[in-house]
Amino acid sequence: MFDRPTRGNRALLVALDLGDDDPGYRRQEIAELAAAAGATVTGAVTGKRARPDAAFFAGRGKVDEIDALRRETGADLVIFDHTLTGVQQRNLEERLQCRVVDRTSLILDIFALRARSAEGKLQVELAQLGHLATRLAGGWTHLERQKGGIGLRGPGETQLETDRRLIGNRVKVLRERIGRVAKSRAVQSRTRRRHAVRTVALVGYTNAGKSTLFNRLTGARTVVVDQLFATLDTTLRKVHVPGGQAVVLSDTVGFIRDLPHDLVAAFRATLAEAADADLIMHVVDGSAAERELKEAAVEEVLAAIGAADVPRITVVNKIDLTGIPPGIERDACGTITTVRVSAASGAGCDALVAALAERFPGGASPVPPSPESAIDDSSVRPA
Repeated sequence: MFDRPTRGNRALLVALDLGDDDPGYRRQEIAELAAAAGATVTGAVTGKRARPDAAFFAGRGKVDEIDALRRETGADLVIFDHTLTGVQQRNLEERLQCRVVDRTSLILDIFALRARSAEGKLQVELAQLGHLATRLAGGWTHLERQKGGIGLRGPGETQLETDRRLIGNRVKVLRERIGRVAKSRAVQSRTRRRHAVRTVALVGYTNAGKSTLFNRLTGARTVVVDQLFATLDTTLRKVHVPGGQAVVLSDTVGFIRDLPHDLVAAFRATLAEAADADLIMHVVDGSAAERELKEAAVEEVLAAIGAADVPRITVVNKIDLTGIPPGIERDACGTITTVRVSAASGAGCDALVAALAERFPGGASPVPPSPESAIDDSSVRPA
């Protein structure tokens, strides 16, 4: 039985072309994800397959190629830009004699690295346990063996049954704790609605510039790093809109292609900020060559969390990198649909604020005096 090493961050990447996406885009993104997780990339293996191999995902010849390059580059682990089954992961680790990490596990690991708030940590742990539960049956055959030896004999359970029971118990505890946080969020949301406070959610692909735009509009100082998933915990701030109503702006976790379902489910309470918003501002990286693919990935997640029908404005960011002038675009009815900005330089941000004033005019729904906690959620980080 292969004993998985727990250390080492020199990674060999594997990105196979299955005909579903642009191969170059996939290779770039998995390299960025690996860097975000703290790995040092030593090389990459590419190839083309009509469909995954049941035993190794890659064909046996390709696995031999991966093994040779891993030894040549001294890589400690192999990262697949694909979701592997427990059996495939086990077979690959036994064949390659190193840790094998798939895309889902890598994203979960990055989230665990980034989580700062108590809620964020709970949500990440819940997602990791959900993923682990799918690996127990068939993934690690030694778990089927009965526990034995002095001090290790269980009450008739196999190790697999014990692990399932322990995971189930922990999942129940985590869901109860996250449920309490969700109720607290719901109370805050109802309070804002009672005081006629409009809510606007910033959503977008990871590293699209949401946090930079959030800081520009609110004067906040949230972390801004040119790295995937730099922002994980939701932050809320009140924005005074000249000529319009005050709004509460939320900076949410970034989305990504093939976002793990366990992660979406675990973060549903956090993502509810977008589903319950009066307006979604979909921040798009205007300089990205794969812009349409990223927009489609965001729309897929919004549909999954029940936010597909929330009104929205597309904010095309990073126009300073493209030469596109700032400005607004309207549909046939005259409604603003797109605003072009540079969050870094501030170009076009006045037009974005004006768009908020047009969407929520000052006389449409006056905001009565209210406790600061009902409007200014500057301290609302998931607790």
